[in-house]
Amino acid sequence: MRIGEESFDVILNSTTNGIIGIDSDDVIYLINDRALGIFGFKREEIMEKNINSFEIGRKLYPLIKTSKNHVELKYEFNSRIYSVSKQPVMYGEKIGSVAIFNDITDREELSKRVKKDEVYIDILNTIMDTANDWNVVIDSKGYITMMSKGYREFIGIEDAIGKHVTEVIENTRLHQVVKTGIKEIGDVQEIKGNRMVAMRIPVKRDGKIVGAVGKVMFKDIGDFFTLGKKLKNLEKEIEYYKSKLNNDKLAKYSLEDIVGNGEKISLVKSMTLKAARTDSSVLITGESGTGKELFAHAIHNSSKRRLAPFIKINCAAIPSELLESELFGYEEGAFTGAKKGGKEGKFALANGGTILLDEIGDMPLNMQAKLLRVIQEKEVEKIGGSKTTNIDVRIIASTNKNLEEMVKKGEYREDLYYRLNVIRLELPPLRDRQDDIEELANALRKKISDRLGIYVEGFDPDTIDLLKNYSWPGNIRELENVIERAINLLDTDLTIRPSHMPSRITNKSIKSYYSKDLQLKNIIEEVEKEVIEKCLKDNHGNKNKTAKILGISRPGLYMKIDKYNIVSV
Repeated sequence: MRIGEESFDVILNSTTNGIIGIDSDDVIYLINDRALGIFGFKREEIMEKNINSFEIGRKLYPLIKTSKNHVELKYEFNSRIYSVSKQPVMYGEKIGSVAIFNDITDREELSKRVKKDEVYIDILNTIMDTANDWNVVIDSKGYITMMSKGYREFIGIEDAIGKHVTEVIENTRLHQVVKTGIKEIGDVQEIKGNRMVAMRIPVKRDGKIVGAVGKVMFKDIGDFFTLGKKLKNLEKEIEYYKSKLNNDKLAKYSLEDIVGNGEKISLVKSMTLKAARTDSSVLITGESGTGKELFAHAIHNSSKRRLAPFIKINCAAIPSELLESELFGYEEGAFTGAKKGGKEGKFALANGGTILLDEIGDMPLNMQAKLLRVIQEKEVEKIGGSKTTNIDVRIIASTNKNLEEMVKKGEYREDLYYRLNVIRLELPPLRDRQDDIEELANALRKKISDRLGIYVEGFDPDTIDLLKNYSWPGNIRELENVIERAINLLDTDLTIRPSHMPSRITNKSIKSYYSKDLQLKNIIEEVEKEVIEKCLKDNHGNKNKTAKILGISRPGLYMKIDKYNIVSV
């Protein structure tokens, strides 16, 4: 039985391979549907035409034309890889060629992946065996796929691959981790009488658990406790040195730590950056509690001296007879009670960096003269010493006193004042920074609540109004004190309310009334007017609601509005 032409076409087009045939004149006489699809041909356009008469045909020609009995090669087209098998068509003599294109892209990718995985497995095995770690890897059914040499030697098994983990490792829970998908870290496990600390981690791929890794973190539980003690001791040691550095020679605060973006404080911040670019002396003035020391820290930390020491001394806190030895130091035996070996002064400790002379207005006159000499000569001499030491120190001085008035009264040296007052920062009092009060209050709330371990959600809006309307004679230091007091008074409430504020803030000072020289009747009327105005404002002019809150009748409220000429909101 002979196969007809139609049957031949069916067979030719049923294969998944592309087939192209050309005769001895390079004319295409054979092509199947798969080849048409691969190369984008249309049968009527290329059949019985010379393969070199169109562009892609010229590229395929070397792949199809052959004089050898059998040739195989690879060909890449449209990001796919094909294995090309070509051979001559013989009828006594060669009368053409046929090429068969087999898509092997997926096979090539798989081969590359396998080779890559083999390399990774070899690397992982090498790491496991050379690092002396005790590790084991299991598949999703609990069978061991990898195990380090050290672990095998400890257990006493040569080959663990393919065995269930429960057969190999005593008291293991690794197979349970595969089931639960929950990692276990720091679990104590006993193997061969040895108590160890282990961890077990599930391995996931595309959200599915495909295995787990087990690792012995500590081969003896005693090692764990020993390491824990060492870490605790190291932490204590680090904290000690950090504390010493912070307390003695480092500036803690930068400009970013200074809260507030109001107009007045922004001008001071801008001046701070300008001061930081120079080595000139800076005088910081302002009321107590306005943050003079913070700005001194910020100047140092914004300057080229920021990596050098930052030394501070409070001139008001040290007795006048000891101030000289604190500032300039002393030699051994300089006076009764002098330490053996002497002592370095603050200026020597600050060499290369910055010294903050806080409360400079309280420095005695005799010390002012000695400080002036140090500033002019840039050298210090220890008490009881005979030689001077050159120093390079940037001076920042701060005070809450009016040095100009003190100079006029002869209480402060004029020449020292001008030496210190090269660049001046005048810090505004808190009463002049109403725009910053809410931001400052919230920053202090977070700081204090963290320190006390008490959670606070925030401030009631009425509380913020009270804080903004208070004069703050103690400035930011007083604000911090008030907020700490309020946080300590919180019970089940998580919000700071007016009831948590001290009476000096919630009640308008009586002085503000009797200083106007008013009689009691007038004071009562003024207070009544203010209360009605505020209640109307809080209720957006709703007189009915205001009357109910104040406990008076609506006609009575109208009478008082007329009496006090209150303009309704």
